[in-house]
Amino acid sequence: MSGTLLVRGARQLITLRGSAEPRRGAALKELGIIRDGALLIEDGRIVEVGLSRRVENLALVRRSQELDATGHVVMPGFVDCHAHLVRGVAWMDDGEAGIAGTGDEPSRGTDSTLQGLRNASAKRLEARTRQLVNAMARHGTTTLEAKSGHGLDARGELKILRVQAKLNGAPLDIASTLLTPRSLSAEHAGDPAGYLAWMCAELLPAIRRRALARFAGLRCGEGGFNMEQSRLYLETARGLGFQLKIHASRCPAADAVRLAVEARAASVEHLHDAGPADVELLARSNIMAVLLPGDAFDHGNGRCAPARQLIDGGAAVALGSNFNPGGRSTYSMAAIVALACAHLDMSPAEAICAATFNAACAIGSGAVAGSLEVGKPADLIVLNASDYREIPYRFGVNLVNRTVKHGVTIYQEGKVAGR
Repeated sequence: MSGTLLVRGARQLITLRGSAEPRRGAALKELGIIRDGALLIEDGRIVEVGLSRRVENLALVRRSQELDATGHVVMPGFVDCHAHLVRGVAWMDDGEAGIAGTGDEPSRGTDSTLQGLRNASAKRLEARTRQLVNAMARHGTTTLEAKSGHGLDARGELKILRVQAKLNGAPLDIASTLLTPRSLSAEHAGDPAGYLAWMCAELLPAIRRRALARFAGLRCGEGGFNMEQSRLYLETARGLGFQLKIHASRCPAADAVRLAVEARAASVEHLHDAGPADVELLARSNIMAVLLPGDAFDHGNGRCAPARQLIDGGAAVALGSNFNPGGRSTYSMAAIVALACAHLDMSPAEAICAATFNAACAIGSGAVAGSLEVGKPADLIVLNASDYREIPYRFGVNLVNRTVKHGVTIYQEGKVAGR
């Protein structure tokens, strides 16, 4: 990326610079704020960070373009470390049936979703997914992780992962996860051992050969997989070179955390019922605890992860949206920050760190995303706010004035036309 850009005059420049390791405990509140801060960007990377009056006097500034951020908050772009992008059809009918009490919530439209995925052309899926990615950029996300798991068979899973691979870098960076399904395909119905054996022998190697996913994810307790079968899947995936993720949405947190520790997973997610022993295990490990405060919208049960206990106990915590185009969810990470403050007892500073730098660490991108530091790609957002603490107090409001990816503006707020 060619060119030089000066971002100057930020009322608050949130850098999150410092340790290369995920932030824990009190460090989660250290945002590295520079008042009247500036960034100098060359060829898409940050070459200087500091006070505006100092950065503005550098020789390189003379040939740079200028982005005047006077009065605004400038911060790293959000990193969404848990999202779903590609799906066949929405669950609208199933959702209404669930509200009426006549639907089967666990199935969540699996048959219609799979049929819609199979019938949709790759071009149509790509166009639909691109709209979602662009909307995420408008709400300040610059990097995300996206999961498969709805395709059930090789054709469906490859279709999802190929679409995500095609959209990677256009304009957002997307890290993909091959995720085990919530229910089995018709071919393997009632035979979870046979399904996992097929995944280990055929699907995982095929995905690895094509470099279509960075992570292999296991839905712990879903699909009828027992602990022995789950361990086999994780061992096979690690042996092939995948990093690992564990989802605890339908199993006790203790089982999920134990599996994550045994398998040396990158993260464990959906920790609604984590207890003191789980917190202690996570605090002694390098595993990220990914919390999803938006889950309450979709499941309606009000369950919240014990974020305060995890943070105070020394676990590394990140936030994800769990956005799903077929469910009641949001792709606004600012809304997730607000929910974390309202329902998880997190402070605004903790939530922002968890939704940027720690979220980047959860998807193996801590060296290239989540903070504004010399040498890193210039992924940042400019907010229509003078203080970062306005984010949780403006729930549902898009405060993003501009999104910059690798030093290039990919979204800029437009004007409202007069009458």
